Amino acid sequence: MKEFVPGKIFFTKGVGTHKDELHSFERALRDAGIEKYNLVQVSSIFPPGCKMISKSQGLRELVPGGITYCVMSRCCSNEPKRLLAASVGCAIPADKNAYGYISEYHAFGQTEKQAGDYAEDLAAAMLASTLGIDFNVDESWDEKKEIFKISGKIVRTRNVTQSTIVKNGGYTTVIAAAVFVF
Repeated sequence: MKEFVPGKIFFTKGVGTHKDELHSFERALRDAGIEKYNLVQVSSIFPPGCKMISKSQGLRELVPGGITYCVMSRCCSNEPKRLLAASVGCAIPADKNAYGYISEYHAFGQTEKQAGDYAEDLAAAMLASTLGIDFNVDESWDEKKEIFKISGKIVRTRNVTQSTIVKNGGYTTVIAAAVFVF
């Protein structure tokens, strides 16, 4: 069987609230623009040669009801005043023929910046380990950026993160996703 590899990817995020947990998740999907697709969650590889496209371009290429692969992070609670965050980080190698990494991370009590930075660091650490780069997740971001520049093996990192505070009276769900397009 010949494997199929996605050629494009886009990033999206959303938040939803409702008295029912499942419905709050559906509203988060709707906010992210991906509620019309049969989402299949996959693990963490950024395919070689995959092109990042805008969310609007990606959504135009998908068909409602279609099987759609994604890496998704999700966090939900009904505890009032609880801070939620869901993030997807991405690390792309300089060599376009090599694969990169996508990480999914969710947390309670972290801001969008904290969760996003951590998800990005996770993806970079996974990529660095496969490229033979000594990468300490506990070092400061500035030190890690220097490692990237010196190594010349990691071209860039990024994240998409959604955070919010749970209001009274129901469930709140946050999601972040990297969606593959074939």
